[in-house]
This record gives sequence, C-alpha cells and structure tokens, in this order.
Amino acid sequence: MIQYANQQGLQLDFPKSFTSSRISCHISESRVQAPSDPFSKKYRCIEVSAVEQGTVGLISLNRPDVLNALSEDLMHDLIDALQGLDASQEIGAIVLTGKGKAFAAGADIKELKDKDIVSIFMSPFPSKWNDIMKIKKPIIAAVNGYALGGGCEVALMCDIILAGEKAVFGQPELKLGTIPGMGGTQRLIREVGKSRAMEMILTGSYFLDAQEACQRGLASRVVAGSNADLINEAISVAGKIAKQSRPAVIIAKAAVNSAYETSLQEGLKQEKALFGATFALADRKEGMSAFIEKREPQFVHK
Repeated sequence: MIQYANQQGLQLDFPKSFTSSRISCHISESRVQAPSDPFSKKYRCIEVSAVEQGTVGLISLNRPDVLNALSEDLMHDLIDALQGLDASQEIGAIVLTGKGKAFAAGADIKELKDKDIVSIFMSPFPSKWNDIMKIKKPIIAAVNGYALGGGCEVALMCDIILAGEKAVFGQPELKLGTIPGMGGTQRLIREVGKSRAMEMILTGSYFLDAQEACQRGLASRVVAGSNADLINEAISVAGKIAKQSRPAVIIAKAAVNSAYETSLQEGLKQEKALFGATFALADRKEGMSAFIEKREPQFVHK
C-alpha cells in the first residue's frame, strides 16, 4: 500500500499499483509546470477551439495537404494542447479529429527516412507520444478518413472512437521495412484479436473499414453522413460526458483503463478503492440526493 496525505492532512491508502501511468497521484503540484492555455496559443499544425458552451475542447489536426501526417511539430502541438485542455477547469471532455480527407495517414516519412538507431533511441520519438495516455479527461476520436500507421495508433490511445462512413484503419509499417512504434503491436491485438492484428501488421495490406472496425470493437459505432455530421456527433457525446461530475468521470476512466494493465483481481481491487474514493466527492452526494428527490443533479465538479 502507498499512503498519500491531502492538504487537510487526511491520509489515504491506495494499492501500490496506483502509481501506474494511467492512475497517477501527484504528491507535489508545485513541482509541475502549469500547461499553457491552448486557446490563446498559435499552433503550427493543429487548430484548437472550445465548443458546447465552452465545456468541450475540439482539436483538429491541420496538415490536410499531407493527409495530416504526424510530424514531430504536429505531435508536439498535440501533446501541448491536450495537456492544456486537461488542466482547464472549464473543459470536461476532448474531441480529436483531422482536417480534410484523413484523420491521420501515418507518421511523416520524410522526417524518419534519414534517422538511425541512435537518433531514434535518443529522441523522444516515439515514446513521448504515448503521453496521450496520461491525459485524465476523456478523448473522443472522430475518425473521418484514413487512420493508418501512427494515425491508427493515436486513435487507439483515445477513449472512444466514432468512425465516419469512410474511415479506414490500418498498420502498413512493414511495407516501409519497420514495425508500428507508437503502441500498435500492443493495443491493436486487444481491440481486434491476435489473428486479425497479425494479418494487418504482418502484411501491411489488410485494413479495417468503418463497419468492420465497429463489429470488432475497435470503434464504438459508425456515424452516417458527412465529416461535419461525424464531428457534431462526437461533440454531442463529449458534451454529455462534460455534464457529468468531472472528478467522477476521471475516476471512471482510470478504473476502466486499469483493466488493460492489470489482472482481473488487481483491477477489482483498484475499482473498489476508486469506488470508495467517490464517496469523498460533493458530486456523489449531490447525484444520489438528486436521484432520490427525482430531479437533475447540479454537479459542482468537486
């Protein structure tokens, strides 16, 4: 067990595994540099806006001329914006999509072509991009076209995937003489099963369309219509999440994600501890009171 003390001196005991990347407890907030405001910053490769009365952050990958290829600049922008939205008190959920015909058609091969083994291991690429997994607030990927290679891997790091009718998922890295490097070999198998993941990765040729992605559980569902319809639906889902108690949402996301990283028994222990933690929330008391009184809850996100 690991012990933490809050500002009031109350000591809390959590399982040791709570120090995993997805369920992190920051003992000293003063040591953490505050993220920049994503709405006031001019990004090079993405667009950021607030929608749903300012409760949902919308990030659009914005390199449509190269199908939103994931350059280092784009990924730096994306991580910075996600961290800023995660720190915002107004934002309750995040939507991630791509401008043009693609969500993201993979890494920027022009940047990778001349790298060697030393530069790969010494640079933050690609492990740094897994910082997407450290975002506490839910991320909804609105996949509006190609999600290939790194694009598929970024979608897999999100919490919910809504697929447009033209969405295509794939891992074609073997055709480039390499393998997926942002979690594709690890996460894809958990979504579509070993055989289908092996076929996709080892051939580099077999892709999932929107319907199969949905059938296999990679995507939550297919949204019919235009890209605008897809994004509007993703914003609607994010808006519903943002109306819930935000600390409870963060706790629920952590509990579900723990199933990926632990055994069932360890996951059940973490769920029990996290469930108990919600009873320290004012929102938990308000939610139960509202249910008994047959009214809508008025969450204060505390």
